[in-house]
Amino acid sequence: MGRSDEARGEFAAFLRSRRARLQPVDVGLPEGTRRRVAGLRREEVAQLAGVGLTWYTWLEQGRPIAASGQVVTAIARALRLTDDERDHLLALAGLPVPDRETRPCTAATHLDLLEKLLPYPAAVQTARFDIRAYNRSYRYLFDDLDAVPVERRNCAVLLFTDDAWQRAHQDLDRAQRRIAARLRAGYGRHHEEPSWQRLIADLETDSPRFAELWRLGDVGSERATRKHLVNDRVGELHLEMSSLWIDEGLGGRVVWFSPLDAATGTRLERLAALQPEQSPITAVA
Repeated sequence: MGRSDEARGEFAAFLRSRRARLQPVDVGLPEGTRRRVAGLRREEVAQLAGVGLTWYTWLEQGRPIAASGQVVTAIARALRLTDDERDHLLALAGLPVPDRETRPCTAATHLDLLEKLLPYPAAVQTARFDIRAYNRSYRYLFDDLDAVPVERRNCAVLLFTDDAWQRAHQDLDRAQRRIAARLRAGYGRHHEEPSWQRLIADLETDSPRFAELWRLGDVGSERATRKHLVNDRVGELHLEMSSLWIDEGLGGRVVWFSPLDAATGTRLERLAALQPEQSPITAVA
């Protein structure tokens, strides 16, 4: 698994705990004779998963052996793990967690929050920076996001390829370096997922600047940061960008921008008042 002794120990303990909670009837096996320990036997799990008993025993003992994603996923199925439990097991094994962002990540409560945050610009984003929903202030924060094709509503794509988004950023170089480093951090956890591979490949093709930054290999984390924008409709905006996790495992989050001065606050109110006859929220199905 290529992990520390502590991680291997946690992996082994998690396997044992999941095995102990199952009974033969839970997995379609006969009850058999009286058991000395709770749950399934190791040989039963190994049989259900299609792996060798010795190999499975070593995994439960936390030995420093390598297990592929296919093997760990087969064991997860044998142990009837939920998606969250399976992803936890893969993470403990130092293996990529499968992409689950195809599931809807925006609920009615998130849309309600976006509306209540007005006039502050706010949006729901994925780990890949896909923009799934946003309020009216965010719609007009850089240009008019409703006019952008749904498949291009991605902060990284727009920051590296869209003239309006680039003109709006007075700190463009810093913003591009930051988002490339955050993508690199996410890519480390999702590098075997086709959707991530396509995103990075497309960015490298479409933006020489992104390709240059990507080659640097810088890694960054999610944290509050200040942004200085010039909006064509209302002028200069001095903001602090913050995030609130919706689902940390998937990377879904609400991102919002707070004003750093009174003038910015007034200008945000003007953004929020644009097109009042239209819905205050845009959401991608």
